[in-house]
Amino acid sequence: MTTTAPIPKPPRELVLGTPEHLLAFGFGAGLSPKAPGTVGTLVGLPLFALLCSLQWPAYLAATLLLFVAGCWICGESARLLGVHDHGGIVFDEIVGFLLAAAPLVVWRPTTGIVWGLGLLAAFLLFRVFDIWKPWPIRWLDRHVHGGLGIMLDDVLAAVFAAVPLAAALRYWPAGAA
Repeated sequence: MTTTAPIPKPPRELVLGTPEHLLAFGFGAGLSPKAPGTVGTLVGLPLFALLCSLQWPAYLAATLLLFVAGCWICGESARLLGVHDHGGIVFDEIVGFLLAAAPLVVWRPTTGIVWGLGLLAAFLLFRVFDIWKPWPIRWLDRHVHGGLGIMLDDVLAAVFAAVPLAAALRYWPAGAA
């Protein structure tokens, strides 16, 4: 029976000292000793707050631009660390959350409570699908490598999260909340 040694955490100085690692590790969020993916997803909240006032085509274009940049950022960080999809790389969670929350930008709820519940739902649904990794997310995670592979499974988890959120927002009773 073979066991593999745990992957060591990169030194804080390395992560905070190089642009590739700084971005890939969500400005240090990925250094969290517990649940770095969840902590990294939280970094997506202020970014969402900055982008959510855009019209939805511009919001999706910005998210696509971050996805493309993330393919390079995450791939380069993984290459420099010598570890594919190190647990501390959370740029993919940040972009995934932006995509999971996109229905809020498309349907623009008119009440604060629906916005708040929508953000909470986007966050929780995205984390559930990103952690659980149902098919085909798990397959992508195992078979697509490099920066694209790091980003792609989170994008698909975000789509899985966005669909029920979009349906709920689309069919929310007018005037309710």
